[in-house]
Amino acid sequence: MMGNFGYGSCGGFGWIGMILGLVIFIAVIVGFVFLVIWAVRRMSGNSVHPQSPNSTNLTAKDIAKARYAKGEISREEYQQLLSDIGL
Repeated sequence: MMGNFGYGSCGGFGWIGMILGLVIFIAVIVGFVFLVIWAVRRMSGNSVHPQSPNSTNLTAKDIAKARYAKGEISREEYQQLLSDIGL
C-alpha cells in the first residue's frame, strides 16, 4: 500500500484508465509512423501529383507547352525553346 496513496494501480480510473492509456499510446505510435512516412516521401522528391513540374515523366517540350499555355512565355520564346531543344 505504500506509494499507491489510495488510488489503486491505475491512478484511480481502473480499467478505463488502462484502456484509455493504451489507446493514447497506440495513437502516438501510429502518428509517429505517419510522420516518418511523410518525411521520407518529402525528402525523396516523389510527388503525389503526376503532372507537377517536379515529375520526371515530363519532357522539355511538355514543360515549354505548359508555360506557353499559362502565358508565362511569349510565342517567340516558345519557338526559341523548341529550336534550342532540337524540335
